[in-house]
Amino acid sequence: MHAQSNDTHTQTIDLLISGMTCAGCSNTIENALSNAHGVIEVNVNLLSERATVVIDTEELSPEHLVHIIEHAGFSAILVDTSSTTVIDDSLKTSLSSAFTRMKIAWYLTFPVMLLMILHMNSVHIPSYLWLETLLTLPVLLIAGSETYIKGWKTARSGRPTMDTLIMLGSGAAFITGPLALANIPITSFAAIGAMIMAFHLSGRFIEARAKGHASQAIRRLLELGAKSATVIHNDIESEIPIEELRIGDIMLVRPGSAIPTDGEIIEGYSAVDESMATGESIPVEKTTGDRVIGSTLNTTGLLKVRATKVGHDTFLAQMVRIVQEAQNSKVPIQAIADRVTEIFVPIIALLALVTCAAWFQFPDTLSAWRDSAIPYLPWLQLIDTPVSTLALFATISVLVIACPCAMGLATPTALMVGIGTGASRGILIRNGEAIQTMRNIDTICLDKTGTLTEGQLQVKGVFSHSLDENEILRLAASVEHASEHPIAKAIVSEATSKGLKRECIQNFQAIPGKGVTASLNGLTLALGTEALFTSLDIQQDDYREAIADEQLKGHTVILIAIEGILRGIIAVADSLKEEAFETVHSLRNQGKEVIMLSGDHPHTASAIAKQLDIEQVRANILPKDKVRVIQELQSEGRQVAMVGDGINDAAALAQADTGIAIGTGTDIAIETADITLVQGNLKNLLGAIELSQATYTTITQNLYWAFGYNLLAIPLAMLGLLHPLVAESAMVVSSITVIVNSLRLRNYSR
Repeated sequence: MHAQSNDTHTQTIDLLISGMTCAGCSNTIENALSNAHGVIEVNVNLLSERATVVIDTEELSPEHLVHIIEHAGFSAILVDTSSTTVIDDSLKTSLSSAFTRMKIAWYLTFPVMLLMILHMNSVHIPSYLWLETLLTLPVLLIAGSETYIKGWKTARSGRPTMDTLIMLGSGAAFITGPLALANIPITSFAAIGAMIMAFHLSGRFIEARAKGHASQAIRRLLELGAKSATVIHNDIESEIPIEELRIGDIMLVRPGSAIPTDGEIIEGYSAVDESMATGESIPVEKTTGDRVIGSTLNTTGLLKVRATKVGHDTFLAQMVRIVQEAQNSKVPIQAIADRVTEIFVPIIALLALVTCAAWFQFPDTLSAWRDSAIPYLPWLQLIDTPVSTLALFATISVLVIACPCAMGLATPTALMVGIGTGASRGILIRNGEAIQTMRNIDTICLDKTGTLTEGQLQVKGVFSHSLDENEILRLAASVEHASEHPIAKAIVSEATSKGLKRECIQNFQAIPGKGVTASLNGLTLALGTEALFTSLDIQQDDYREAIADEQLKGHTVILIAIEGILRGIIAVADSLKEEAFETVHSLRNQGKEVIMLSGDHPHTASAIAKQLDIEQVRANILPKDKVRVIQELQSEGRQVAMVGDGINDAAALAQADTGIAIGTGTDIAIETADITLVQGNLKNLLGAIELSQATYTTITQNLYWAFGYNLLAIPLAMLGLLHPLVAESAMVVSSITVIVNSLRLRNYSR
């Protein structure tokens, strides 16, 4: 890979690739793209038939990527990740092509099989060898043309693939026909060549169908997008294509209709089914001022919604993008399979040559092994015993039984299904590495506000020695109106409910983890924690008793100063999420250590921790302190997960081995995290852990099967114990087994 250049010159390109049939194909394309000047990062996914390439646009154009792939022997087109048409058409074309080739292969192979069966049963067929050879030829040249073309191109480029092995195996079987016709003492396997190709193409069709099932999650997400929207302009309703919708447009959403795009309700009341986004089946009540997600279902009332996000910025588009990127990513364990598959085909070709030479060099020894197995393997009785025939028999079997496909499919199938399943249940896994790291997590750090608590703070009291309480609240609300912090929202909400009029402020500045400062009518105001006031050297003595009383109640205390003098305090409190205790209890039962991190005063944090039975609490800490805590835990050899929802959690989420964002939190937290719990329900943390473990277990099962199959099957083929048709069938079954095992994850549920 080339080093990453200036970000302003980089672009991520998505391509759909046709013609990949095994892990060797995806490795060939990945290597070809990686070696191109201007390519920064490449990821090719065999199962989804997609490539994601990061390029330096000053050195390379997207169109040139297509030429590179075509030169490697495959076809590619540039695609928009949000386009359903191109992706669906590509999937349908691939499946249709696989079915057509399989159908042609069997139509042409059946007469050859019939002739072979009659010949084996001593039925005299005039010119049998000529008929067998001539009828086999169209199977290879018509139905198998794509296999032969790709097999030759990849072999010529020095990166042979599974197609190369099938080309060699079926070609070697076919060539025995002309050799036998030339009176060379060898048994004709020409009909076997046709059957090898027919079985091979049948396997390709079955795999294509299974791939379609594995990628259903993306297609279902894409299909959720609305195609049109009813908008209101100058009191006139009109229906427009979704592509013409713009931010600020007012949409009319009737009961039973999908909400076209992300927006804010400006009029109406309804229950909205958000199951497609959150996995929660119970509709959520929404009214004026509430935000709604595009493509969710309006169930009961008439709504007027102002569009706030369109196109690529919508929640659905981001969700699709995250799932696609994750499904195209790799887990560290896949590196082993990648290294093996890269050299697999050349090694198999070498083993085939060794097999042929060994049968000519040690015919008696190998024949003795073979003869001892005849009572148990009936197909061995059907093969003549000249050394040349037995050598060719074993060589062809080695070529067609070897299966890099199973190794190549082992990881991406499980990742695609597992990540897709998570997305449908409100668990967005951003990258494959999170699957592997999550299973090793032994320590979980939980942010308090918005994670363990509802994040819906309420003002519990206002206290001042010198000013009216409403005046304190009005000043605080004027400043906090510019902040997105949950405490700020609570103060603003309380002031609004009391009808207090806010004023415009200047010079607003947020100090992460401490508070805010601003100017109001020429006066300097500061709101925040005791730590902020200490750093500003503002005396707190007159209010220490009041502050301590509120903190003992578990309340968070916000101090307000005017012109550097503390004038009052505001106490706010949050309530625990219903599922918080059960989640923490379950994590501890799994042997995981739970630590609560909070910027609140130790008294406040301890009061919450006591309710949850959390023993370790780190309170009164800044964002950088959260990072330091995680680093300290990691230095002790622990695998740490961080769960949070706010801007102040972003750095800690990035530092943790696995960062988990609560979906109801800020965009920066979600963008930084490895896993996002869309619904905001903490129980989904348990689901994310279990799904990660289930997916990783499936990956390891697939890899054990793929490696084990080849380690067992190839030696048996070298000993001449497997008929080429049995070998080809076993190869197909090995790939299908991996896919079917992965598809079981679709039925996963906590």
